[in-house]
Amino acid sequence: MTRRSALIAGAGAAGALAAPGLLRAASAGGPADVIVVGAGVFGAWTARRLQQLGRRVTLVDAWAPAHARASSGGESRMTRAAYGPDEVYARMALESLPEWKALSASAKLPLFHQTGVLFFFPTVEPYVEDSLKVHAKLGLPTARLDNAELSRRFPMIDFDGVEVGLFEPDFGVLMARRAVQTLVVALVAEGGTYVRAEIAPPAASGDGLGYVLTGAGDRLDASQFVFACGPWLPKLFPALLGSRIFPTRQEVFFLAPEAGDERFTPGRLPAWADFNGGDIYYGFPDLEGRGFKIAHDAHGPATDPDVGDRAFSADALADVRAFMARRFPALAGRPLNEARVCQYENSANGDLLIDFHPELKNVLFVGAGSGHGFKHGPAVGGYAAALLTGGLERVEPRFSLASKGQTAKREVH
Repeated sequence: MTRRSALIAGAGAAGALAAPGLLRAASAGGPADVIVVGAGVFGAWTARRLQQLGRRVTLVDAWAPAHARASSGGESRMTRAAYGPDEVYARMALESLPEWKALSASAKLPLFHQTGVLFFFPTVEPYVEDSLKVHAKLGLPTARLDNAELSRRFPMIDFDGVEVGLFEPDFGVLMARRAVQTLVVALVAEGGTYVRAEIAPPAASGDGLGYVLTGAGDRLDASQFVFACGPWLPKLFPALLGSRIFPTRQEVFFLAPEAGDERFTPGRLPAWADFNGGDIYYGFPDLEGRGFKIAHDAHGPATDPDVGDRAFSADALADVRAFMARRFPALAGRPLNEARVCQYENSANGDLLIDFHPELKNVLFVGAGSGHGFKHGPAVGGYAAALLTGGLERVEPRFSLASKGQTAKREVH
């Protein structure tokens, strides 16, 4: 292993991944059973689940767990079970929630904030009725609120033109980067291996992959491989995934409430989304003093995760300020705390990809989760690990490679 491929092992808080004194030789623990490429939420949970099944796992990332250019990076992600008719995702969110809570309980700082989640709509559209039907089936205590009740419970929001809302009290916000880092520290503490190295596009022949090469020329061997590298999936497998995974530039903003104003704090303001006739905006309360978070859930232009510039645009900030003038008038003119440019990496319709390479039988793809996938991390990891080890009871057709189209038209929200 060269100096460009730092292999880290140790235990402790999330910061331990960057702490000195935690390096050890690449040969420690012997060769891996499974190499997982990508230390975002999907890769980290898949690695952890495989470890819990007794596999020796090496997790590899070009920078660091949930790094600044990753789709899993940044402060926060919503967890909720409102998915309209898509019961598969409501179930995955519900299945994942106790795992997130358990991980949060093990951490020194909270990874899950139970803020509740509020979705609101200009009309009682099918998404509302379908979500309520699924939630009744799953036993979720979701409340349907009319305009008067919305205004009474959440007076900091202007609900003009809103007919109905859905409030999920059990869900809330995950602290994204911190959660992934905590998970990787747990993986390493229990004998897993973490390697910081760029992985070159695999050059394989036959029906299986025997190794991958790092950008520094080091060879990493394993019996099985998982590629969970988000927007880098189409770069590593361009012929197969280049036209099926769509990385897009997305901008997020944090604004400062007025000093002493508690209306936008957790406990008062939930995580929220305005479905706005299909032109969705969403945001979070002022968590841990970072500011009120807001974003427009419209897909931005195509982007390259390696070279795409991360400076925010004045037009995008003006767009969310115009929205806030309508829905959050007390915040519309407040100063900007910070802005972040990340990316989505969706499939054509928004369904996840968890399936084997059609020719390399020991290579599993896990991805296409941006925009709604982070919350499902524990369930995705469990599904992927079971699929890889032959223990999956039922394959979900929607996650198959064969179902992935080549024209972007997102249908899962």
